[in-house]
Amino acid sequence: MVRTPLTPGERERGERFGVLLREARGGRSMVEVAAAAGVSAETLRKIETGRAPTPSFFTVAALAYALGLSLDELATACADPAEDEDEALSA
Repeated sequence: MVRTPLTPGERERGERFGVLLREARGGRSMVEVAAAAGVSAETLRKIETGRAPTPSFFTVAALAYALGLSLDELATACADPAEDEDEALSA
């Protein structure tokens, strides 16, 4: 199966997600959070740096739980600001 290239918007969303995770992690080590979520520290590192901009739902859910974040918070924080503006203008 060939995966289609990510759009610039998808890459930006992945970067926003990574920043959010780093901020939520605060003073906790990457290894500590990764272990709590049941993922490898390398996986968390790739997500936080934007090298893995589209992690699986279960990885996202596990990280959210480990960091005390709701999936709603994550979805809102990672939404594309341009899409929000488009929706507001069309309403």
